[in-house]
Amino acid sequence: MKPASSAARSWPVTRPSRLKRAPGWRSLIVPGMTSTTWLHLRRPSALASGQLQRTWRGAWIALVLVANLPAYSAAPWDLVIRHGRVVDGTGNPAFHADVAVRRGRIAALGRVPGSGAIEIDAQGLVVAPGFIDVHTHAENVLELPLAENFVRMGVTTVVAGNCGSSEPDIGRFLRAVDQTKVSLNVATLVGHGTVRRRAMGGSFDRPPTAAELSQMRALVAQAMRQGALGLSTGLIYPPGSFAQTEEIIELARMAAAYDGIYASHMRNEGRQILQALDELFRIARTAGIRAQVSHIKLSGPAAWGRATEVLAALERARAEGLDVTQDQYLYTAAATGLSQLIPDKWLEGGRFNEHLANPEAKAAMIAEMKARLQQRGYDSYAFTVIAQCKANPALEGLNVVQAALKARGSDSLDDQIELILELQRRGGASGIFHGIHEDDLRTFLLHPNTMIASDSSVRRLGEGVPHPRGYGNTARLLARYVRELKLLRLEDAIRRLTSLPATTFRLEDRGLLRPGAWADLVVFDPARIQDQAQFGDPHRYATGFAAVIVNGVVVVRNDVHTGARPGHALHHSVRSGTARAP
Repeated sequence: MKPASSAARSWPVTRPSRLKRAPGWRSLIVPGMTSTTWLHLRRPSALASGQLQRTWRGAWIALVLVANLPAYSAAPWDLVIRHGRVVDGTGNPAFHADVAVRRGRIAALGRVPGSGAIEIDAQGLVVAPGFIDVHTHAENVLELPLAENFVRMGVTTVVAGNCGSSEPDIGRFLRAVDQTKVSLNVATLVGHGTVRRRAMGGSFDRPPTAAELSQMRALVAQAMRQGALGLSTGLIYPPGSFAQTEEIIELARMAAAYDGIYASHMRNEGRQILQALDELFRIARTAGIRAQVSHIKLSGPAAWGRATEVLAALERARAEGLDVTQDQYLYTAAATGLSQLIPDKWLEGGRFNEHLANPEAKAAMIAEMKARLQQRGYDSYAFTVIAQCKANPALEGLNVVQAALKARGSDSLDDQIELILELQRRGGASGIFHGIHEDDLRTFLLHPNTMIASDSSVRRLGEGVPHPRGYGNTARLLARYVRELKLLRLEDAIRRLTSLPATTFRLEDRGLLRPGAWADLVVFDPARIQDQAQFGDPHRYATGFAAVIVNGVVVVRNDVHTGARPGHALHHSVRSGTARAP
């Protein structure tokens, strides 16, 4: 191996305290070595004639070790990141090292000799594993394969199929990801709602028959064999909202048989969140499955201030032996369809328009909407902003009070409700719901089992007024909660974005910066990283990323997408219980 350049030799190397470096020696980690085993090679100056006889034994051992390195550790490397401050994803203290990449994987870590076909100078920058977003709705990645809103905030792997909604044919979807060529890695869950619709058709406001439940079980098992990571539910959305707990347990058992995970948008995230958690714990306990609380939050003023109580319930479940974790986005607003403002029973069976045309049914519907609004602690729908509305794009960006005044000439509560019902009749609209308290958000964030996820789809730049989390969630963590507020150490924040989600969702060789792992990497400036997207101006990419690398290929350089599409479909392995690239 060639000696490093003089610039590299003069650069000081610091390491975690548990890794001791012998004076005058250069260290290197390569695949096949443990994390605390370092290959020590003498500097050329240490082999002066006066020392040669004293060091011949060490030199011979070093030569034997070099001769037996894996073939892909030889220079030149495909890519070398030099002089960076490595935050490896474990939560341990950062250290300075070079990172070498070959054949899509990390090939060496330490003082890397030789040159790379591509060299990135990371002096003053952080080098970390690529970020993993385990709660997305990125099924539309086939339409937008560059996935710019994700990769430009450092996300190198997404998990789609959340909240009970997934592609119906998991095998076909994963094959299409590889055939299309996308810019990041894509895994998916199988959606309970998707399975329920396939088995029950449009008549889903009832328990399934024995035959329908058997078909649903078979569909979940098939999806797991095709590569799904587990089962997701969206229990506030039809058809999942009509499912009884026993039905979900039966399907979760099928996912558990393949070592899958159960990820749930629970039935309630407001005043009855503890009851919703109890249901999740029962499912996990009875089905014998790992469980994930999706986008943990307390929604609405009536529920605020209970975050400590919620976390205590999670800790009791873990003490019992349940493997339960949670994810979170870092904004005080949620986003979903405006249909969530209408009680489910009026939407079931596709009979909404029929109910709307019936004066008695409509009056009952409006009365229920007013009662629910009051129960949540609100006196108007000012907390709801219209994000996308094909029926009337002029309303996008307005809250419901403003939109009612614009569309109906009155902002009374009755006119607000009439507008919501009219938009639903004309095809629906999506909204942003400002109903989360910052104190609760921070309490959930500080829990060590909380990982960071966006709850976003792949965004088309300039389309609608979507939630800014789809452009800035990860950068917001590092800018606001690490750099500005100092609520988390950088190393812990990176762990929430990398190894914690990788371990929880069994993503093999992802989430850690170590030799042998896939070379999903981010290089960013901790002083400059920033989320730019705002609620009124969401289509702004995050900044501060010197490089984002997926499977050894640079997809973002200096905050600009390179056009590269090196992503893989990640398939859950039935044999090992982990997700891997084929």
